[in-house]
Amino acid sequence: MKSIHAGLNAVAAVLAIISIVAVFDYHNVRSIPHMYSLHSWVGLTVVILYVQQLILGFFIFLLPWAPLSLRAVIMPIHVYSGLLLFATVIATVLMGVTEKLFFVLKNPSYHSFPPEGVFTNALGLLILIFGALIFWIVTRPQWKRPTEPGSTLLQPNGGADGMEGAIAISSGPSPDAADTELSSEGTARKRTLGLDDAGQRSTM
Repeated sequence: MKSIHAGLNAVAAVLAIISIVAVFDYHNVRSIPHMYSLHSWVGLTVVILYVQQLILGFFIFLLPWAPLSLRAVIMPIHVYSGLLLFATVIATVLMGVTEKLFFVLKNPSYHSFPPEGVFTNALGLLILIFGALIFWIVTRPQWKRPTEPGSTLLQPNGGADGMEGAIAISSGPSPDAADTELSSEGTARKRTLGLDDAGQRSTM
């Protein structure tokens, strides 16, 4: 699952870089100034931070080099940064489509409700609803990835509770696991027999 997560984000980062190169080339051909709008400022910033998030996540979480303590410390920051970047991308898209409408809708103008404007506004609402659904899914405990069997949750404070940003580490059965299981079963049987004897004595 980590490989799929990293692969999809890598594809998205490549597409974002290609899009930025295409925008700069388009501005050069049309002699349009670069980086003058809030849309361009936020857009370039989020792409840079997105690539940085991808590279750090690759070296810390995907490769087995980083110590588990470092992963436990970085995981909450990684999760928060991903949500922040996702929200910023949605804001950038909404600013971009609105900016484009003001540029291209001259006759009829944007404020006269042309079909292009209504369609783009509806598209913006769908994008906003999509983002809200993603945030709902991410923040619901029942949608979180289940812990693998035989795994331990590591956290920055050394606890073992299931908290946000905890790391599940798979561990094989210990050499005494079978003995412990057998002894626990034997203890349970003794307790059951003891309860049965007590019940029989009480009915005599």
